[in-house]
Amino acid sequence: MIAYTTVGSNDLAKAVPFYEALLEGVLGAKVFFKSEGGVGWGVGPDKPMFTVLTPFDKNAATVGNGAMVSLACSGPDQVKALHAKALELGGKDEGAPGPRGGGFYACYFRDLDGNKLGGFCMA
Repeated sequence: MIAYTTVGSNDLAKAVPFYEALLEGVLGAKVFFKSEGGVGWGVGPDKPMFTVLTPFDKNAATVGNGAMVSLACSGPDQVKALHAKALELGGKDEGAPGPRGGGFYACYFRDLDGNKLGGFCMA
């Protein structure tokens, strides 16, 4: 049902390397879309894409309170690796990796623009 998600950035020069390290380096995604306005990554043409873009209306990108994008991970080790890499790259911790009940294993962090993301798997 979901085709793609987007987070806004005010500094693509910093945001793109942050997401390259997470999405390509940890999750094995590849670039599916690239323009001067942003980049989109995916794991397959039939899977949802994740994009980071400067806002189309040219106003500042802002963080949505209560908004979050969660990234699918292959298992707890990948959840841990995603969280560790995000923090290593300057992201902020919003919840250490661990079980959240019902077999749900997750982590939470904020990117360099303050967007909230999560990583999860069913363990």
